[in-house]
Amino acid sequence: MAAGGGGAARRCWRSGVGLARAVRGVCGTGRATAALRAEELAERLRKSEEQQREIPKDPTRRWLRELAAMSQQLQQVHPNVLAKILKQRTLYQNEEIVVIDKPYGLPVHGGPGIKNCIADVLPILAKMLENMKAEPLHLCHRLDKETTGVMVLARSKEAAEKIRLLFKTRQVEKIYWAIVLGDPDPVEGVVEIPIVEKEVQSHQSHYKMTLAPNYRLCPEDGRVVKARGKRHAERAVTRYRRLAAASACSLLELQPITGVKHQIRVHLAYGLGCPILGDHKYSHWSKLAPQKLPELTLRRLKLEQSKARHLPLHLHAHRLCLPLGQPLDFVCKLPLFFQKTLRKLELDIPKD
Repeated sequence: MAAGGGGAARRCWRSGVGLARAVRGVCGTGRATAALRAEELAERLRKSEEQQREIPKDPTRRWLRELAAMSQQLQQVHPNVLAKILKQRTLYQNEEIVVIDKPYGLPVHGGPGIKNCIADVLPILAKMLENMKAEPLHLCHRLDKETTGVMVLARSKEAAEKIRLLFKTRQVEKIYWAIVLGDPDPVEGVVEIPIVEKEVQSHQSHYKMTLAPNYRLCPEDGRVVKARGKRHAERAVTRYRRLAAASACSLLELQPITGVKHQIRVHLAYGLGCPILGDHKYSHWSKLAPQKLPELTLRRLKLEQSKARHLPLHLHAHRLCLPLGQPLDFVCKLPLFFQKTLRKLELDIPKD
C-alpha cells in the first residue's frame, strides 16, 4: 500500500511541478509555488485513499466491494494459506479421490498475472490431508476461474487417468445451477450447437468461443440450409430446465453432456439469448463491456448500471455423480453471494 501511495504521490508531485512552472512566469513564486502545490495534491491524495479504505454504509455498495475483492484476496495469500482454505472446503475423501468445494475467483491453472492457482498448491494440500510423505494430488477436470462448486482431485496418477476417462466417455453426470437474464423459450430443452473459438475484430481485439451451427436460415426465402462446417468446431450438447423465474431473470438447472470450453456460457448467451448474470465476456459479441441489466433486475439488486461490472458470474457446479466402483454422488451448496442474489431477485429454490 505504501509503495502504491508513494508512486501516486510522485505523480502528483510531478503534476505540481508542471503547474508551478506555468504559474512562475505570471506570479514569480518559483519553487515555493511548486512545493505548495505538491503539498496540496499530496493531501488530496491522502484523503482520497482514506475514503477508498472506508467501509461503505450502504449494504449494496458494501456487498459489491466484498464481491470485487474476492478474487484479489485469493491471489494475495500465501500458498500454505490457500491450501488450508481448500482443506477446510473438503467435501469427501477416500483412498482414491478428494472432493473440494471450489471457491469463486480461484483459477485451476496458472497463467499470466496469476500468482495462486489450485494446481500449484496440490502438493501442499496432499500433505495437509494425509501426511508429509503424501504424493501430490492430481487434477481430473477443470472449472472456470469464476465458477464455484464440486471439483474432484485424485490421489494418484492411475486414479486421475481413470477419472479423466470417465469424463471423456461422458459417464460422469454433472449438474450446474445458473442465474440468467431473461426467460428461455422453451423453458426446458436441449441445445445442440457446435462451438468454435474465434477472434473478435474490434477496437480491442480478443478471442471468444462462439456457435458454429450446422444449419442456417437462407436470407432470400427463409429456408433452412446446411452451413459450411467449421474444421475446428467441437460438438456441444447442453440440457437445461427452468427452476424459477422472477425479476426479469431465471434460475436454470444445466447438464452439459459434452465438455467444450465455456460450453454452458456460450449455449446460454448465444443459443438461448439468456446470458448468465455476471458474465460480462459473453453478454456482448463485438466488445468487452459490463453486462447490461434490465431495469427491474437493477431495482431488485438495488444496483446502478455503472456498478454492474462488479457482479460475479453466477454459475455453480451443484452436483456431480461419479461411477467409481459404486456411484458416488456429491452435492455442493450454493455460495453465500449466490444465495443472497437469489433472495434479492425473489427467485425461490425448488424444494425437491
